Amino acid sequence: MMHPIRKQRLILIVSVVLSVAIAVGLILYALRSNISLFYTPSQVAQGETRPGQVFRLGGMVQKGSVQHGQGLAVRFVLTDFHHAIAVTYTGLLPDLFREGQGVVVQGQLEGGVLLAQEVLAKHDENYRPK
Repeated sequence: MMHPIRKQRLILIVSVVLSVAIAVGLILYALRSNISLFYTPSQVAQGETRPGQVFRLGGMVQKGSVQHGQGLAVRFVLTDFHHAIAVTYTGLLPDLFREGQGVVVQGQLEGGVLLAQEVLAKHDENYRPK
């Protein structure tokens, strides 16, 4: 026969573990909708993204592909040297944005073109003072 104190202690331990498991599960479920995954143009071409999914696409800005439209509109092609995805963006581009540079864009695919909401330019790891 189990003592009442041991039984209370066991119930307390089980309830604490169960509460922590539920809290962790709820946190992971809430974060799942805010995760923005990083894909390459090859992964997008292979259909690893869902229609309407917001995701990040990383690659190199293809040389000769940057076309400035009216106002702040710009169109360019991102490539991983195997596949290429056209990108449209309206807004200010980062100072480091240029052809042949690596960039990460966030947006969603519509009709084979990524409609970017954000453009992040990558810089190389080498720091060179002026």
